[in-house]
Amino acid sequence: MLPWRRLLRPLVVLSLAAATLLPAGATASAATDAVAASAPRSGWNDWSCKPSAEHPRPVVLVHGTFGNSVDNWLGFAPYLVHRGYCVYSLDYGQLPGVPFFNGLGPIDRSAEQLRVFVDRVLAATGAAKADLVGHSQGGMMPRHYLKFLGGAAKVNALVGLAPDNHGTTLLGLTQLLPYFPGAQDLINANTPGLADQIAGSAFLTRLNEGGDTVPGVKYTVIATRYDEVVTPYRSQFLSGPGVRNVLLQDLCVLDLSEHVAIGLTDRIAWHEALNALDPAHATPTTCASVFE
Repeated sequence: MLPWRRLLRPLVVLSLAAATLLPAGATASAATDAVAASAPRSGWNDWSCKPSAEHPRPVVLVHGTFGNSVDNWLGFAPYLVHRGYCVYSLDYGQLPGVPFFNGLGPIDRSAEQLRVFVDRVLAATGAAKADLVGHSQGGMMPRHYLKFLGGAAKVNALVGLAPDNHGTTLLGLTQLLPYFPGAQDLINANTPGLADQIAGSAFLTRLNEGGDTVPGVKYTVIATRYDEVVTPYRSQFLSGPGVRNVLLQDLCVLDLSEHVAIGLTDRIAWHEALNALDPAHATPTTCASVFE
């Protein structure tokens, strides 16, 4: 097995070259700790928060690959808190000796971590159900929790921002793996969370067989045609009861957000996610939503 330093260097370089899920705000330890310490003061991950009558369900935010519970949500978490939601985020898919860059472990085990975290949120808030919002892997991984781990009884809605629901070809790069002997085995052994997201993986085949959805959960997928990571972008969309698939450019043709920006900075995507969380009070999402 290669040392982690030697293994992660080419993976991170490849990720940056393809504009992957690595948050632009990934920082050194001191800076990350400072941000994490400030989060509860703004109401994010406030375990004393009690849902209001207007927003009776807590929102659990699920980061993407190479992300973490802080960096992935520096914009969206305060956006929700300011609008009266109890908001929580978790870290999952950690690998031993790899700090900050999460979502690399086996996705079925990550879903177990989500199950435990949702139970903790429901116990703290007294709510019967939660809503989930996830970016990239974080929009797909919860479907394993819903389908196989009893999550459907505890979740009202799942909103995916650029989720890789049917895997990705990474602009065709994954199709080159057979030409590099041992490359697939290396990814499988050392970063199984990446291997699970390749289109056609055993994990995704099991997840999607028999239908994309489970009864009782509302699904919203928000995608961008400029996604360069989850490709082709239409592979993000789900089919089945309770599904709404949204293309950002149908809401605002001027929105040029790609895979990272849709989760980190895109207030048009955030507004549409807000509509999915509270459809009874939804308002049209347009280019002007950047000012709301």
